[in-house]
Amino acid sequence: MIEARRLHILRAVADHRTVTAAAAALYLTPSAVSQQLTALEQETGHRLVERGTKGVRLTPAGEILLTHTNLVLAQLERAEAELAAYGSGAAGQVDLASFATGIGLVVAPALSRLGRTAPGIRVRVKDTEGDASLPMVLDRETDVAVAVEYRGAPGEDDPRLTRVPLYAEPFDAVLPEGHRLAGAERVPLAELAKDTWIGPFPGNPCHDVVVLACEHAGFAPRMQHFSDDFRAVVALASAGAGVALVPRSALLGTDDAHSGGGVAVHPVEDIAPTRRVFAAVRRGAEEHPLISPVLAALTEAARPPTEATV
Repeated sequence: MIEARRLHILRAVADHRTVTAAAAALYLTPSAVSQQLTALEQETGHRLVERGTKGVRLTPAGEILLTHTNLVLAQLERAEAELAAYGSGAAGQVDLASFATGIGLVVAPALSRLGRTAPGIRVRVKDTEGDASLPMVLDRETDVAVAVEYRGAPGEDDPRLTRVPLYAEPFDAVLPEGHRLAGAERVPLAELAKDTWIGPFPGNPCHDVVVLACEHAGFAPRMQHFSDDFRAVVALASAGAGVALVPRSALLGTDDAHSGGGVAVHPVEDIAPTRRVFAAVRRGAEEHPLISPVLAALTEAARPPTEATV
């Protein structure tokens, strides 16, 4: 008989690629993870993992078991959801991780809605970068993630997660007010090929969006200044340090973007780079009586799509 807790460990090892990282995510010691993997191999009668200098990878037998693991764990989530519903599930805590702009746009309005429609549900919010919240859901560190699409993100068909689309928003060009294109109605990205750029750090999903947009325009941006805080990005542009692409909703929190205080903000010509935002939970958990209302409130808060007027 295969123990479900060992399946959790197998998936964590597959996700994190090392025993040490999987152990940290599961709050176990590496030796405990190794012992559980050995026990799982004994239960199945197959070698499931191979250890190498670059970490751990699953054997073909391990990949087969991982496919069934995703189905089994999703079904266990559904079982917990039904049991919680049977026990009413009217009150309890839901942990939610979201990036800062998402908190302002959809999470905070969703909390207000839940206060009226489901006052027994307490949501604990953690400010988390858009690419960090999905691993937190998979590692059971949080229940709900408000995340952004990024290169390497689990896809919509990932068997471990259920995704709920929330909104999509364009990036606008932010230029110093004395820039040669400051008076343009729309900014052709190719015209910024020789400018100095300001942007998020590599690893931030928005960094990927900016770099890919510039690559599609035929150049690699000359990134000289880095900040994950878009208020800082706009402030640097206002000081003449360079140009930037900023998600439209992030400009709502920057005075300069609307008062003319040092920057010019314009839509991008042709197809604008876009940030796509979604909520995600472990597959099967979307039916949980505490989580389902949270997803519904987030969806309602994101409708209609929120766009700033610039």
